[in-house]
Amino acid sequence: MAVLGLAVLGLAVSGISVPARAATIQISMQDLEFVPAAASAKVGDTVEWVNKDIFVHTATARNGDWDVTLPPKKTVRLVLKKAGTIDYFCRFHPNMKATLTVAP
Repeated sequence: MAVLGLAVLGLAVSGISVPARAATIQISMQDLEFVPAAASAKVGDTVEWVNKDIFVHTATARNGDWDVTLPPKKTVRLVLKKAGTIDYFCRFHPNMKATLTVAP
């Protein structure tokens, strides 16, 4: 056990960095809105869309990066693969609009 502690201490002192874990960003669809309407993430993070409504919704990127369909009371996950600011909407309810900013 002491050897393991010394190894960890040695890595910390030597300046070797350990990559950060990817985050999960949750965006709800409720009352015919995306909540939050503006979110930020990084490449490699996961967006988790949760449909809390009784209607089918989509999260459709205007730039074509994704088109996710969510039945009522379901969750869909998507790993972000590229940086940029993506405006998206629901194809069935065009007044539902949101923006996701993805950093490198």
